[in-house]
Amino acid sequence: MSDKESFFRKVYEVVRQVPYGRVTSYGAIARYLGSGGAARMVGWAMNASHSSDEPVPAHRVVNRNGMLTGKHHFGSPGLMQQLLESEGVKVEDDQVVEFDKLHWDPAHPEP
Repeated sequence: MSDKESFFRKVYEVVRQVPYGRVTSYGAIARYLGSGGAARMVGWAMNASHSSDEPVPAHRVVNRNGMLTGKHHFGSPGLMQQLLESEGVKVEDDQVVEFDKLHWDPAHPEP
């Protein structure tokens, strides 16, 4: 397994832990994995997650401001927002409402 594949697999393991109705950010995942400067690589992993053997809730990963920057990788432009809203996450103008309240940090998960 290449380093890239190994990193992507670790990213997917973290994303699968994001609780239903919560979101995390590319940077929070990168920092948790000890690669603080690799937020963009986390984004690449999310883009590739559709081919993962096990489902990855990639819709729960947004940018550091709560913006749905990865929405164009979801087949239709509104699918990421629909998936979030089906979990009770309100989105306005491509941004998670109450992002600070809904943000889940893998380094400090709540019990």
